[in-house]
Amino acid sequence: MALREDLLRYLNEDIPYGDVTSRAVIPDRRCMARITGKENAVISGLAEAEAICTYCGITFTRRVSEGAEIQPGAVIAELEGTASAVLMVERTILNLMSRMSGIATATRRAVLAAAAANPAIRIAGTRKTAPGLRLCDKQALITGGADPHRMSLSDMILIKDNHLALVPLKEAVRKARAYSRYVNVEVEVETAEDALIAAQSGADIILLDNMLPREVQGALDLLTEHTLRERVIIEVSGNITPETLESYAVLGIDTISMGSLTHTVKNIDLSLEVKGAVNTVRIF
Repeated sequence: MALREDLLRYLNEDIPYGDVTSRAVIPDRRCMARITGKENAVISGLAEAEAICTYCGITFTRRVSEGAEIQPGAVIAELEGTASAVLMVERTILNLMSRMSGIATATRRAVLAAAAANPAIRIAGTRKTAPGLRLCDKQALITGGADPHRMSLSDMILIKDNHLALVPLKEAVRKARAYSRYVNVEVEVETAEDALIAAQSGADIILLDNMLPREVQGALDLLTEHTLRERVIIEVSGNITPETLESYAVLGIDTISMGSLTHTVKNIDLSLEVKGAVNTVRIF
């Protein structure tokens, strides 16, 4: 069975020449194992863990669904296969599920907090993902209830400050609009005046970056004054934390993007217990 290239790479990273410990110590026998959670969490990464297990001949049975909220002690999945195979994959699948569940958990909290202040608002991720882990990080954002935003630079035109250091704002938007009728154009600005220029120039989305709530409100007021507010999507980003999230959400903006959801990840504590050996082995 083919395994997704990134998942195969993660597995091979841990077993470049096989698992020498299992080869030396573990008898040729089958065993069962159980993955459990040790804290409150939103679970993500089940499909990735199952794909790795299936590739290695292990039966992976989900006991919760992707996106399920669990409490400490919950059984997440059960594995059955040769003991050597289970021991070979355990750290790879735990690392993936722990990270993805950490992202999904933080994302779910942000989504719920923002919705309490403004039910229409969307939380989004960014491209601030770990190199090589973007597919998994983005999937975890989706599991948590967020918009994944761009997967790559190929997906959408987003004119940022470094672009505007080389090309004036109006010219940049004009060139972007001429490039394609089928690609959205987003412009990152840091002042209300530039937000107005971006909207007048034909931007689809305006990203208000590193602006205080009162500055965001000023930009919204200026766009409204020029009857342009309803013609653009307003995204806010830049050092937005769980503590400041509500102060932005209440402003009536459309999207809050948070790089911290993927660049500052607290892994969820998961463990795998193997049964069926001479003694029960607990792996951390």
